[in-house]
Amino acid sequence: MPDPQAVRQADRCMDCGTPFCHSACPVNNLIPEWNALVFNADWNRAWKQLDSTNNFPEFTGRVCPAPCENACTLSLADQPVAIKSIEMAVSERAWDRGWVQPKHCKQQRKELVTVVGSGPAGLSCAQLLARVGYRVTVLEKADRIGGLLRYGIPDFRLQKTVLDRRLAQLEAEGVQFETGVHVGRDLTPEELYMSADAVVLSCGSDQPRQVQVPGRNLKGIHYAMSYLTQQNKRMAGDTINPAEAILATGKDVVVIGGGDTGCDCVGTALRQDARSVTQVQYHERPPIHADVLQYWPEPMPVLHSSDHDAEGCERVWGWDTVAFEEEAGHVDQVLLQRLRWTRRSDGSWEKQHFYQPPWRLSAQLVLLAIGYAHPVHEGLLQDLAVELDKRGNVSADEEHYQTSVPGVFACGDTRRGQSLVVWAIREGRQCARAVDLWLSGESELPRV
Repeated sequence: MPDPQAVRQADRCMDCGTPFCHSACPVNNLIPEWNALVFNADWNRAWKQLDSTNNFPEFTGRVCPAPCENACTLSLADQPVAIKSIEMAVSERAWDRGWVQPKHCKQQRKELVTVVGSGPAGLSCAQLLARVGYRVTVLEKADRIGGLLRYGIPDFRLQKTVLDRRLAQLEAEGVQFETGVHVGRDLTPEELYMSADAVVLSCGSDQPRQVQVPGRNLKGIHYAMSYLTQQNKRMAGDTINPAEAILATGKDVVVIGGGDTGCDCVGTALRQDARSVTQVQYHERPPIHADVLQYWPEPMPVLHSSDHDAEGCERVWGWDTVAFEEEAGHVDQVLLQRLRWTRRSDGSWEKQHFYQPPWRLSAQLVLLAIGYAHPVHEGLLQDLAVELDKRGNVSADEEHYQTSVPGVFACGDTRRGQSLVVWAIREGRQCARAVDLWLSGESELPRV
């Protein structure tokens, strides 16, 4: 956003007596404060204010769905302040002006903290712990650091140069990175536990939800993250084995799932020059307009257009995937059944199929983007014998972040379940404070 436009947007902020935008933001960004600073062209102080609550505003300014804007008082008039764009304008100016510098701790501690996983939760936790003097090592099973930020988000949403410059800052602050270390295979959990004074599990939620329908095992049906990871590697210059390549070029592509990951698959398939792209969503099409007072400050369930609509994606609503049909062992068609949703007496929703012939969609590539159930249990979590909650996530409360194993902490999607990047940053920040309190008995790290 150009500076004059950012200033005009900041001027629209009313500095509400109760800033709902502030409370709606998982990291509690001080939004009215830095809006006022932007309006007065005090960009440096605006950056310091933003940096005090958010480790990585250049990430959230690009990929966050902006719950703060839903909660903005001006959303009552359907015109919230463009908070996310202002955030990105402030953070990019900070990088361009050289205001983003390593923050070194003058007094180093002897304790070693090992963080497993280098996604946004692990990185924010590692950064804060390094800033208060701990020796921090981040272990990553992939060949590059970044986790979801590196391999789960396409370049057209988050350029990897943006990630790399932040990783360089973390390294300068003393965070050590080790790639290609798969705990449970290359390093035993016992070796991990004995080699550190505290261990933080931030290894994400990687167990995909299953689609149990006939034809699921046909060739050409892939999980969304397999597809996105491969494309990100391709964009980084890696060579993909042609026998394992997942490409949409010249194919009819069906993406099952309407969340952010599904949209990333759509955008990637379109950029690979797919013949057609259809996104299937099982819930009904939201209305174009709704009564904001029924929902504010929560998001309104209204239909939002996306860039991919203009790029050529067709979205279909209220259909359930019931089977896949083949052509010589390869997926050829997706069978969809019309859905009707009814509310049970307890308030929950139940889906019912209409009794009519299924709709057949041509598809030579199907991408499953229906989310993740919980972290992978086999290996690390089973060997450490940490307790799990009823949803299959690592059990740890939001105050102490410590698991059932003393000295082992969990944060991000590993503890919370699949969520947003901004929630992962919050979890990492909170977990860093909990680790600091456990190791030293006190902490100057911020409490979100």
